[in-house]
Formats: sequence, C-alpha cells, structure tokens
Amino acid sequence: MAGAIAYVSRDTDGQLWNKALQAGLGPVDFRTLETLGDKADIEVVLAWKPPAGLIASFPNVRMIVSLGMGVDHLLADDRLPEGVPITRIMDDGLVGQMSEYAIYWALRHHRDIDKYAASQRARQWKPEEFVDTIHRRIGILGLGTIGQDTANKIAALGFPTAGWSRTQKTLPGIETFHGLDGFTRLLARSDILIDVLPLTRDTRGLLDAKAFAALPKGAFFINMARGGHVVDEALLAALDSGHLAGAVLDVFNQEPLPPEHRYWTHPKVRVTPHIAGATNPRTASPGVIENIKRLRTGGATNPRTASPGVIENIKRLRTGKPLIHTVDPKSGY
Repeated sequence: MAGAIAYVSRDTDGQLWNKALQAGLGPVDFRTLETLGDKADIEVVLAWKPPAGLIASFPNVRMIVSLGMGVDHLLADDRLPEGVPITRIMDDGLVGQMSEYAIYWALRHHRDIDKYAASQRARQWKPEEFVDTIHRRIGILGLGTIGQDTANKIAALGFPTAGWSRTQKTLPGIETFHGLDGFTRLLARSDILIDVLPLTRDTRGLLDAKAFAALPKGAFFINMARGGHVVDEALLAALDSGHLAGAVLDVFNQEPLPPEHRYWTHPKVRVTPHIAGATNPRTASPGVIENIKRLRTGGATNPRTASPGVIENIKRLRTGKPLIHTVDPKSGY
C-alpha cells in the first residue's frame, strides 16, 4: 500500500473524507490526529489549522493540501517543511457559496430588509426611501477566483461594481484598481464593501481606522475573507460613530468568536460562524484524489476539484503543462 494520508483537522472526524478517498482510490491508509501512528508513513497531509510544527514532524511528507481555498492557516506555521508543495482546494461549489453569501447580504442591505423587519415587529406600515441600483456602488477587495465570480454576478444585477487587487487586473464590465493609491480610490467609491482578500503579511490589519474613514458615510461592510484584515476597535468605532451603516462578519481575529465580544450584541453587526463557503468532501474529493494518484505515479498535481479540475488535470498530464493552483509561500497565494 502507498504512503498514509493524514487528515489533520479538529473540525470533523474526517470520515467523509475517508469514504470519498476510499471510493476514488481503493484501500487507503487513512489517519487522523488520534490515529497518526508512525509519522514516517505519512505521504500526504489534508490539513485545516494544523497544530504548529506537526507537519514538520512527518519526515516523508510529499504534499500538503489545504482543506480550504485559503492557506494562511498553514503559512502561519514557521516550521512548515521547505520544498514540500502546498496546494489549495479550488472548489467551484465553494466559490458559488461565497458569491451567494455576498449577494444575499448586499441585497438585504440595499433593499432595507432589516428596517422592514423592525417595522413589522412594531406593526408599522413604513415604506423606506429607496436607493436605485445604478446608484449603489459596490466595491470588492480581492480579485482572485472568488472575487471575480462575486464581482461578475453583482455587476450582472446592475450595480456599479469595482474591484481592487495588489497588481493590475482587467475585467470586462468591472472598474478595477490596484496598489496603495487604488486601494484608497476603491474605498472612496464603495457604498458596500466586500472583502475577499487572502490573509498575507501585506493585508493583515489593512482595514484600520484610516481605511474605514475613507469609505463614504453610511457605507456597509461585508467580511467573508479573514478576520485578520480588520482592526476590530476601528470597525466598532466606525459603527458607533454612525460613519458605517452596518457590518456582516463571517470571519474573526479569534475563532470561535468569544462570547463576550461586542460583535455578538452590536445592533449594527450580523455574525455568522465562518460558513460563507464550506468545503464538502463529497464534492471536493475528486481533485484531491486525482492529486494523490498523480503524486504516486510521478505526474504533476492539480488541486482543482470536481469534474472541471479532473478534466484539466488530464489535459495537463497529456501535454506536460506546469502545475496550477499551487501556493507560493512567499506571497501567500
């Protein structure tokens, strides 16, 4: 039997992954945090927020797979073994979930649904002043796979849509900004700001008091990226002062969010428990299975999931093209 596959996560017991891998690969030596056994046996690690230094203790690990599209949870470990390729799941279903989350909350704010809910509780018939779609500007921080999908769907609804990225990008129908100057310009024209950036050294704490002040008065903030982008005290101050109309937060500097945190009870904040996009092994497993097969046969790996990723893998295998969706540890994505 080939080397062991270690499932390193405390979120679930991993048995859905075990079943999916067994179905795709045949018998596998599947191990969890409780059943690691001889660490020298471990060839592949499926990881989500692994304990610091654990992966480095696997002397023969050949591939690390992030059980999510973000990899900051891996790169936070300064003892991660050098030279071992890190891949991330590219899950079309997860991308769709993320854009759905953003669209739901953007529309809920845009159409004043919370105000109407309050009117219903008060038994008041109270039409609110409506802002037309063409005048509600939406800005998206991050123009990777999720950001582009979100931007395209929002623009299709008729909202003036713009996006910001570290380097210059061009998207049809989307106004794009880049660099530090572009960051401020994007904020200044965003009545609704949606964060889908990766968490890196450059983006940690990016949304501070200065950034929130650069948003138009009455702006609304949606964070479905990483809590580490936000300086919590600055966001709360912007909400308390009335500069921001509200915020929807799916991610936090500390997770789970401590019960005493003000976000839980703040009247302008909506909290969800990091569920904007979730990896489902029943849909994500084909890409991981294909990766492991190709690793064991000397082929190039490709962590894209579901049928599009498998098809792309086959094409690249037959044409000898380079890997896709690997992670550069220096940039963080």
